[in-house]
Amino acid sequence: MKFKVIAIIIILIIAAFTGGLLFYLNGLGAVDPGSNEEVSVEIPSGSGATYIVDLLDEDGLIKNKTAAKINAKFGGYTNLQANTYIFNKSMTFTEIMDAINTGAFEYISKESIEVPDGARLQQVADAIAEPLHSTPKKVMKVWSDKAYLNQLIDKYWFLTDAILDEKVMYPLEGYLYADTYYLTSDDITVEAFTEMCLDQMDAALTERKAAIEASGFSIHEFLTLTSIVTKEATAADQAGVAGVFMNRLKSGMSLGSDVTVCYIFQEDRVDLKVSQLSSDSPYNTRKVAGLPPGPICQVVGSAMDAVLNYEANDYLFFFAGPDGTVYYAKTQAEHDKNINEHPWSEEDLAQ
Repeated sequence: MKFKVIAIIIILIIAAFTGGLLFYLNGLGAVDPGSNEEVSVEIPSGSGATYIVDLLDEDGLIKNKTAAKINAKFGGYTNLQANTYIFNKSMTFTEIMDAINTGAFEYISKESIEVPDGARLQQVADAIAEPLHSTPKKVMKVWSDKAYLNQLIDKYWFLTDAILDEKVMYPLEGYLYADTYYLTSDDITVEAFTEMCLDQMDAALTERKAAIEASGFSIHEFLTLTSIVTKEATAADQAGVAGVFMNRLKSGMSLGSDVTVCYIFQEDRVDLKVSQLSSDSPYNTRKVAGLPPGPICQVVGSAMDAVLNYEANDYLFFFAGPDGTVYYAKTQAEHDKNINEHPWSEEDLAQ
């Protein structure tokens, strides 16, 4: 009987050990073995293995944090090298840590390109042309090529024929997600970079797809409104400004947005000329009710959320003073008073 009990205990110990080992090994596996998704990870100087586990976990590259912490402590990672790395979700934890520990060249980002929040498409072309060994003119030619645009429409669910409307100034305006992109190759094409941006936009819109559908806007309309809010207000005021625009849309009023007029002339200015304000362009929301034909700049997720969760209010007007403070009003008279009480000086306009 005594030997039988001992045998059972031994079996249980072996089972527990085996189960723990399997749990540990499985936890070090890839988050998504079949994924092609690339993730940029910046490892700061002086980072220890345990801290790196936290960074990788934040970036969605850890399958089981407990297993990763154990491996980080006893895995012999003594030469961890700071850099910006590009990893794939199909990589195991040990593969990632070995790459960081050796500073593996093939995983180190060669260059980064920023698509600024609020940048117009032409400004994006200016920013990316040199790193992509191209010219702004050639970049814009790619982005206006109908055959290529139709390929993108076939590939991405959120791109529709709306971008090909003849009234739309630039088809991909507002669709290149504003972010910093890390390149792993010195010869990446404009097309490949474009799809990196569209992949990010895909992720952002997919996450918010149900909310966008509930809003009643098409994706194109949603990005159009989001882009206007982006240009009109800082992050702190975007929900309030979005609320004003929603009130104006519901009442059938024009948006009265100067930033859409600026877009016609590809400018960013406060002191618009009378001739500009009287433009017959469909982007002139001073004259035309409803949304313009398309977005006017690139956007980020926080601006999308500000539109989806706009601040319900009774205001129909807003005015941003020289110091950035936004003043809201329910009537034209109140709006005029705000403008008169917080005027822009010649010096402010020149900045």
